[in-house]
Amino acid sequence: MSAPVTLINPFKVPADKLEAAIEYWEAHRDFMAQQPGYLSTQLHQSLDEGATYQLINVAIWQSEADFYQAAQKMRQALGHIQVEGLSGNPALYRVIRT
Repeated sequence: MSAPVTLINPFKVPADKLEAAIEYWEAHRDFMAQQPGYLSTQLHQSLDEGATYQLINVAIWQSEADFYQAAQKMRQALGHIQVEGLSGNPALYRVIRT
């Protein structure tokens, strides 16, 4: 069995779009939480209002394949929901040291 993977997705959020960005995340979280291989997710908000990334999503998945299958289903189910000016930079990571 493969080790879990971690999705880390930092979001650049326009100041006037913070609530819309959180609602966007919640819609995606609710969908992904129902998919096989989903383990958990947390949304972090920067304490520094001037930080480049105001929100960071950290999600744990049972495997890389589970995440990619769920992401494909999500794109089909939710379409292309947009929040003007919101941009993310998602990547999967594996723990290599503790």
